[in-house]
Amino acid sequence: MYLTTEKKKDFFKEHGKSAEDTGSAEGQIAMFSFRIAHLTEHLKKNKKDFGTQRALVKLVGKRRRLLNYLKERDIERYRAIIKSLKLRK
Repeated sequence: MYLTTEKKKDFFKEHGKSAEDTGSAEGQIAMFSFRIAHLTEHLKKNKKDFGTQRALVKLVGKRRRLLNYLKERDIERYRAIIKSLKLRK
């Protein structure tokens, strides 16, 4: 599988507070961004895979809601995660 337990721990260690803090918004946003990039590459090769297309749209929505939450709660953390992941505003 493309997303192993070790890779998830790395996301949360790098972007969250610790590897065990899986609830941090920054860690979840980083993991969703990785999954979005993976699904985007898959859809470039398989244009008619509508199940994956639906999953991609749902993931983008989840990430957007988390980003909006972070923007409302702590603008500095929001700006830091946008900058580190190179996301558009």
